[in-house]
Amino acid sequence: MSRVHATDSKVHPGAALPPTPATERTLARLIFASRWLQAPLYVGLIIAQGVYVVLFAKELWHLVMSLTHAADESRIILTVLALIDVVMISNLLIMVIVGGYETFVAKLGLESHSDRPDWLSHTKENTMKIKLSLALIGISSISLLKSFIDAANQSQETLMWQSIIHVIFLVSSIAIAFTVWLSNKATQVGHEKH
Repeated sequence: MSRVHATDSKVHPGAALPPTPATERTLARLIFASRWLQAPLYVGLIIAQGVYVVLFAKELWHLVMSLTHAADESRIILTVLALIDVVMISNLLIMVIVGGYETFVAKLGLESHSDRPDWLSHTKENTMKIKLSLALIGISSISLLKSFIDAANQSQETLMWQSIIHVIFLVSSIAIAFTVWLSNKATQVGHEKH
């Protein structure tokens, strides 16, 4: 007596069924909705921005109070540089909050708003990377300048490592800009072919 084998048209037990169009649509909606998980991160950065406002006010108060007693010029310069540092970090936070939210979560709907920043109209993921790397270079430059002004109180090793880190930021920024340039060039060539 011969046994009858299952034909190829039947589904074998344990084989994965192809997803139905409804399942694919549901999964796509879920994946797309997952971008909202980033929203609390941006709210956290807004709170960090508030902390920097308090830090700025504290540093400014120290600067004003230094006028009442004789403060040396280098101390005043260091305090002013600390204020600039806080402002630059705050600018970096704003770029990440506003640009990141608009790029990765949802449109802000500010097209007709009179105070809409110009950089937001042409912000894309690659542009954000370059802007962030330039902001990091600026912050690193201010920190390095503070260390050089206060070199008498800094160890040679600290100054060396700060300089090395600054150069790494510079090289990284150049590499990012070059990669973005190559990407844009490849996209332009692709458009010209079509």
